[in-house]
Amino acid sequence: MSIVWPILYSIFIWWFSTGIILLLNQRHPSTYKNAFWISGMVLALALVGLKTSANLSTVAGAYCGFTCAILVWGWQEIGFLFGYVTGPRREPCPENCRGWQKMYFAFQTIQHHEIALIILALAVTVMTWGGSNQTGFWTFMILWLMRQSAKLNIFLGVLNLNERFLPNHLKYIFTYFTCKPMNPLLPISVIGGALCAIPLWQAAFDPNASDFMVASMSLTGAILSLAVLEHILMVVPFSSEGLWKWGMRS
Repeated sequence: MSIVWPILYSIFIWWFSTGIILLLNQRHPSTYKNAFWISGMVLALALVGLKTSANLSTVAGAYCGFTCAILVWGWQEIGFLFGYVTGPRREPCPENCRGWQKMYFAFQTIQHHEIALIILALAVTVMTWGGSNQTGFWTFMILWLMRQSAKLNIFLGVLNLNERFLPNHLKYIFTYFTCKPMNPLLPISVIGGALCAIPLWQAAFDPNASDFMVASMSLTGAILSLAVLEHILMVVPFSSEGLWKWGMRS
């Protein structure tokens, strides 16, 4: 089986799902409630899909698990950007606040969001536990771990903060970010992510790998590689916002 199609599918889902969420967030806040309820129903169906595909060691099973994990992840993205799942602190960072106090205040702004991620991770684990197809599980874990890395890097300081991704009602979170060319954690995040991606790509290119393994390893390898790319884009001298211009039309 060719690895081209899983790679293209991963890139498309990464690009399209991000744009759709940004597009929904551009709509009037009066539409948020209905959109959030619909996303909740999609979340429930995605968890069922993870449970069903966990024992399907087929190409279709790999795609299903991957897609369902992305849909689960999408729910928490929507909940965060809509302002429903953020944290108890909803005000800008106090002036002259530094160090551990700033980190504590920053955590308070996303505390509920972090709890929701833990609950979703447990739900994904339960739904895929003991299954022969772990594509959905590893997809969600990759997204979770790399997002935690991205949050820490943005807090410590990067060049591109992509503040336009935040809606007006979340602009206060921007005051907890740090804008500077580089921080010591970023190279570790990039190198660590790249090293973890290598065995995935080796398994995908293995001539003796089954079609299922090629699809599963290619999907997870691609999404991890894209997460590494997102880290690199944080410190390059140009913004990646143009990739989702259609999702930020207003």
